[in-house]
Amino acid sequence: MFPAVSIPSSQARHALAALLALLLLGSAPAVRAGQQREEPLSASVRSLLSRSVADSPTDHSGLGDETAERSWLAAMSGRLGTRMPDLRQRVELLRTVHYEATRAGLEPELVLAVIQVESAFHKYAVSNVGARGYMQVMPFWLRDIGSASQDLFHLRTNLRYGCTILRYYVDREHGDLFRALGRYNGSLGQPDYPSLVLQAWKSNWASQGLSSTALAR
Repeated sequence: MFPAVSIPSSQARHALAALLALLLLGSAPAVRAGQQREEPLSASVRSLLSRSVADSPTDHSGLGDETAERSWLAAMSGRLGTRMPDLRQRVELLRTVHYEATRAGLEPELVLAVIQVESAFHKYAVSNVGARGYMQVMPFWLRDIGSASQDLFHLRTNLRYGCTILRYYVDREHGDLFRALGRYNGSLGQPDYPSLVLQAWKSNWASQGLSSTALAR
């Protein structure tokens, strides 16, 4: 018999989330996170990314206009319904996606496509290389630009990191989204992953086609 151990609530939540993730590995669909490699960051880039993930979030979606917000949420919620049946969970995800994507200068529909391909909208998805959550963020990013105490299974934390990292790669590739997606997935130079994301964006989430000039290839 092991002695009882008291675990602080924050640690308990992290431990429970990690345990649940491991249990779900046997039943959740395969995730597509690649072998993303940790690369050295310059001091200026590290500082910029650290400030970006540390900014306080808000409860707003970023749409601004209430009518536009309802329209976008209704359209995206209808498309996401079969993948995420719970309405409350669905709306919370969509609001957060829109806020974090817009904040990072990304199309929210692109981020939905990334989530679809990376984790199939499973909050506790874990890849075979340890990437976590909706956007399959590698834990080394916590050490590099954030805090080890942060929880990558937390909705807003995961999307904040995922959108910040993708924006970094888009800038690094001078707007070439195809290459940026390859870097994000850890499969730069291989067409499979970027093609899957762009096809998912076009087929499932884009309302008026792919308007970004970064898609021109």
